[in-house]
Amino acid sequence: MQQENIFLFVPNLIGMTCICPCRGGRAGFQIYDNPMFFRSRDVRSRYARILLAFIAFYFMPTNPTVASSFYLLSGLLDAFDGHAARALNQGTKFGAMLDMLTDRCATMCFLVNLSLLYPQYTILFQVSMTIDVASHWLHLHSSTMKGNSSHKSIDLSGNPILRIYYTSRPVLFVMCAGNELFYCMLYLLAFGEGPLVGSVGLFRLLLWICTPVALLKTAVSLLHLVTASLNVAAMDMAERAKSK
Repeated sequence: MQQENIFLFVPNLIGMTCICPCRGGRAGFQIYDNPMFFRSRDVRSRYARILLAFIAFYFMPTNPTVASSFYLLSGLLDAFDGHAARALNQGTKFGAMLDMLTDRCATMCFLVNLSLLYPQYTILFQVSMTIDVASHWLHLHSSTMKGNSSHKSIDLSGNPILRIYYTSRPVLFVMCAGNELFYCMLYLLAFGEGPLVGSVGLFRLLLWICTPVALLKTAVSLLHLVTASLNVAAMDMAERAKSK
């Protein structure tokens, strides 16, 4: 029987098309030694996000229209790789890890560009990067230590806010989309206000709308950090109790 190639699964091909430095300034998991391991559809979809983000960051210093369009398209594909994984039964642990890395690296690269455009707010962007990476990293590893196949696998007896965040797809989509739009509008405002909507520029209006969502997502990330720390500490205590 022909072995599957996890790295070429459709969801992964969607996602591997969003990691790049700035320019200018989910279910079963098997390990295969055979090269066919790299031909599964789950991975291919995520590769597409990486390519799109690469293009976005390349044009970010000079062409805000192209950069923002490709970046938002890259983020939009994030909503589809999970659907592809479920529809094609191609959810993998590698895909979950790749999805996490793609999101974190893309956000970091975007915030680096924002730091160049708004140097007076660099410390805030650094704090945002730190919270985002630290919270998701610890949450992912605490989930893995508990035996979950994905950082999105929430124990229903756990924190109620995180349970809603990860089990309600509309909530998760609005939170992630609002956060990405917040950063994207902040980027576009460095070049102009956009078309007028009444007496306010479109970019500024969208920024105001998305600001509460971005702040709430930061609060959720801090909650990730706290609950993951408590989970790891609880596992440490349980292991120490067994060893006595």
